[in-house]
Amino acid sequence: MKDWFKPHPDSLLGKLGSPTYLRWESLANLAWVIALFIAPLADPRMSWTRWLLPTAASAPLYLYLHFRVYTGPYRLLPWYAGAMAALGFIVWPFNGVALGYVVSAAMCLAYLPSLRRWLVALVLLAIPTAIVGQLQHVSPWIMLVVGLASVVSGFGHFLRMNNHRKDAALRLSQEEVRRLATLAERERIGRDLHDLLGHTLSLVTIKSELARRLALVDPERAQREMEEVERVARHALAEVRTAVTGMRRGDLAAELVSARLMLEASGVGFNGALPEGTLLPPQVEAPLALVLREAVTNIHRHAKAQSASVTFQVEKGHLQMQVSDDGCGGLSAHGNGVSGMRERVRALGGNVQIDSPPRRGTVLTVRVPLDRKSVPDVAADAPPTELDNRSAA
Repeated sequence: MKDWFKPHPDSLLGKLGSPTYLRWESLANLAWVIALFIAPLADPRMSWTRWLLPTAASAPLYLYLHFRVYTGPYRLLPWYAGAMAALGFIVWPFNGVALGYVVSAAMCLAYLPSLRRWLVALVLLAIPTAIVGQLQHVSPWIMLVVGLASVVSGFGHFLRMNNHRKDAALRLSQEEVRRLATLAERERIGRDLHDLLGHTLSLVTIKSELARRLALVDPERAQREMEEVERVARHALAEVRTAVTGMRRGDLAAELVSARLMLEASGVGFNGALPEGTLLPPQVEAPLALVLREAVTNIHRHAKAQSASVTFQVEKGHLQMQVSDDGCGGLSAHGNGVSGMRERVRALGGNVQIDSPPRRGTVLTVRVPLDRKSVPDVAADAPPTELDNRSAA
């Protein structure tokens, strides 16, 4: 039974990752069903013996079709919508509010992948609607108002769905880029380690075999060979540590680009700036990059923000990084993520300040000391280089 409620992988919800907004929209589209029963009761000319049975029989079928529009195979969406419209044409003579079945079908057709297909489907739906409306002696003005309302509402649905399709495609492309980048990095690391250790390990093997042969014949030379093996091994170990340190090194510029991609893909506008000419020591830049990554991840997962920004300021031998958002606020100052930030910054001799009142956003300020030789004097006065303009959420 649980699988029955699970969206089909090729369904509307399945294709878009089951966005919350679409679930609420589907529930909002059902609000008119209440009027389907209340309106006839308020009309003294309506006899319940005429409208109640067909209305009550049609409601469960409509709810099923409406549910399948969002969770069923996407290729069958026009058929579900068409069945909803047909249900409306059948019940309309008994209950005039059943015209809502047709309107709901028109709105669901707006989920089709192209504007042209939606307009064609709308025209095909409008023809029988006009015929049935004339047979029911419905005022042309009422039909015109209902038709315009359906078109405007449906067009709003279409635009939102189009934006969600683009966002979903963007997320897929970003995942593919990350996958390819990870694969390329693994191949690069493999080549570097091969070039770095291949010759060294071969030399160690040869020297060790020679020392083993000379151990009994010429112990002094064997000892010299083993000393050479030790020297070569220590040199290789130092090179490996240097390479690994370079792989682990954080890059603030790269983190800003990654933050923009992550936040804008989830509909959060982002603005990031880095003082031009600033050259940070690796021992400072790497921890700050990790702090920035954690802060952006918190915004993405928990803040429910519309926009976020990251600014840097260099002055008096200190670097100040400020990460702010306009989200729900209420960030705990003692969470695991915040504790990790504090530990990294404390190791640099700096401090972290958090201003996160509930429902008023969060401002995270990090201030760390710098080596004056690594920061040009003009860095503090130089205009910031904009990484990107703020995007609309």
